[in-house]
Amino acid sequence: MKLNDLFASEELHFKKLQDLVAESIREEELLSTKLLEAEQDRDLTLAQKLADQVAEFGGSWAFILVFFAILMIWIFFNVFALNNFAFDPYPFILLNLVLSCVAALQAPIIMMSQNRKEEKDRRRARSDYLVNLKAEIEVRNLHSKLDLLITEQMKSLFEVQRAQLELLEELQGQVQNLKSQL
Repeated sequence: MKLNDLFASEELHFKKLQDLVAESIREEELLSTKLLEAEQDRDLTLAQKLADQVAEFGGSWAFILVFFAILMIWIFFNVFALNNFAFDPYPFILLNLVLSCVAALQAPIIMMSQNRKEEKDRRRARSDYLVNLKAEIEVRNLHSKLDLLITEQMKSLFEVQRAQLELLEELQGQVQNLKSQL
């Protein structure tokens, strides 16, 4: 095999590598497109934003402290300050009604917010799955590229070795011709 043939085989080898890289880039574009589509549905309605804010405030220490302060003020005014004119005397029936109403309204709002966050977590898990799948595909592509490189290098090395052997045989023949002439 001549040197031109070796160069041609190396060129073919690089073309195969370029094809693998181009395919990998196309797959990357597909993955990024899918991830962007999954993240694009972030437009929240006013009700969803309000539910998130209520759930955020309802699950905070600020809410607990403010609510505790309101309860203490309510009890103080109805027991001590408004002795004879209490609007909610000792069993605090009106306070129980207010607390029940707050709990009845706050619980579904918090559940709506949690359901949205669960959906968001599901989307994130799907995105993570796609990224992990892409990483697996890339590892497989790298393995195939390495296998291709090793195979092509072995072929090239065998061709170079064969060319060297031919040159050695030719040199050996020339040396024998020179010996016979002397």
